[in-house]
Amino acid sequence: MKILVTGSAGFIGSALSIKLLELGNQVVGIDDHNEYYDPQLKEARLARHANHPNYTHKRMKLEDRAGISELFVSEKFDSVVNLAAQAGVRYSIENPFAYIDSNILGFTNILEGCRNNKVGHLVYASSSSVYGLNTKQPYAADDRVNHPVSLYAATKKSNELMAHTYSHLFGLSTTGLRFFTVYGPFDRPDMALQKFARAIMEDKPIEVFNYGKHRRDFTYIDDVIEGIVRVLDTPAKACLNWNSNNPNPASSSAPYRVYNIGNNKPVNLMDFIKALEISLGKAAVKKFLPLQAGDVPDTFADVDDLVKQFDYKPNTSVKKGIENFANWFSEYYG
Repeated sequence: MKILVTGSAGFIGSALSIKLLELGNQVVGIDDHNEYYDPQLKEARLARHANHPNYTHKRMKLEDRAGISELFVSEKFDSVVNLAAQAGVRYSIENPFAYIDSNILGFTNILEGCRNNKVGHLVYASSSSVYGLNTKQPYAADDRVNHPVSLYAATKKSNELMAHTYSHLFGLSTTGLRFFTVYGPFDRPDMALQKFARAIMEDKPIEVFNYGKHRRDFTYIDDVIEGIVRVLDTPAKACLNWNSNNPNPASSSAPYRVYNIGNNKPVNLMDFIKALEISLGKAAVKKFLPLQAGDVPDTFADVDDLVKQFDYKPNTSVKKGIENFANWFSEYYG
């Protein structure tokens, strides 16, 4: 297959590109290489697959309407995986327009490209952040998610609504994946794991929000990639018994689905930090702080739908995942 991966120099996008190439696919990757964090890390990720004979890389923004349109016309993709987005819950409080440009306008360009060029399947990144004020756990994809607590989360929920509209109006097969705290080698410097590791190695205090009482469904990068690949190979179909009097938000009478991708095993933040301390061989100095604006105390993914429909089950323990991260971190940053 010929597959477009957006955000292909990103944490998840780069790892996915490598896996798709290993499986014999032709991959076109796009990334704008912006300076939200150190572009050198994006270059290091990209270097792992940039020279593969079946990979083509293009530096462009999702919001480049003409450029995205031309790309779809010239390349004729079989499938698209949209992972490019302005990420970060807290940054959305400081710079909201970056999220509107990339996550709303950019996603519209992807939808239009798929619609006008008969793309067989669009898989796109949503986020566990969409659950917002929901407190029922584990979070299930068929829960209603109408109360986001950050603009980032609101844009991801908007993506799900936009995708459904295109599925309904144009028969475009779309699948949204709500990722739960993805971590591992080559992850983003603004994520907790890299922040903690850097502070520990520099003998600086780590900021532990909500006084360490967070529980997170940490999901290792390889398990996330496995989930994406399994879903990508099976385009969403209309649910034949979908009930419009009692609508399931995760499916539809249109070819539309939404799934959680998580570890299904929440871990206490303090246990996560302890595992990192052991892997780095050094104790952290901890600075305990209140819950941050836009954040939620706990996340816990119900992945039953993925297990039943795709035989998907994450199998990387947090201990092993953090060991892999710590080895990479020590090698990459010295």
